Amino acid sequence: MYEESMRTPLVMMLPKNFNAKGDIDYMVQNIDYAPTFLDIAGVQVPDDMQGVSMLPLLKGEKPAQWRDALYYHFHEYPAEHAVKRHYGIRDSRYKLIHFYNDIDQWELYDLQEDPSEMHNIYGQPGTEEITATMMEKLRKAQMQYDDPVRFECPLPEVKR
Repeated sequence: MYEESMRTPLVMMLPKNFNAKGDIDYMVQNIDYAPTFLDIAGVQVPDDMQGVSMLPLLKGEKPAQWRDALYYHFHEYPAEHAVKRHYGIRDSRYKLIHFYNDIDQWELYDLQEDPSEMHNIYGQPGTEEITATMMEKLRKAQMQYDDPVRFECPLPEVKR
């Protein structure tokens, strides 16, 4: 869930009737690709798809209601990458990660102050409010995506 993996560039060649060029500063993720392709093709996006069509963004629109955080869950351990199971939430400034299963390790990063994620501030004095806010966003995302890990690894309560 570190930035090198989360900030994967997406380059698209759009149909001729699109004039959008340059960077899009909204939070998008790979689950948005299929709804976008279906939307461009004029096909109804099924209700059970978790992603959101990026078509408004590609048209240069600025949607008032767009996600303010990205949920991530990696559960393929042990596998070729040998990365421990983890999930987390990232917003425009902070990232909260929980490594679970045979370990129980939390990480919190301030991406504005520490963009290279070298200093885990989870549990540090003064981070209680940030941690509580990110836990709330994490809980909401796990419910939204119906992730069963929320039953396996209940989130700790954080005092503000």
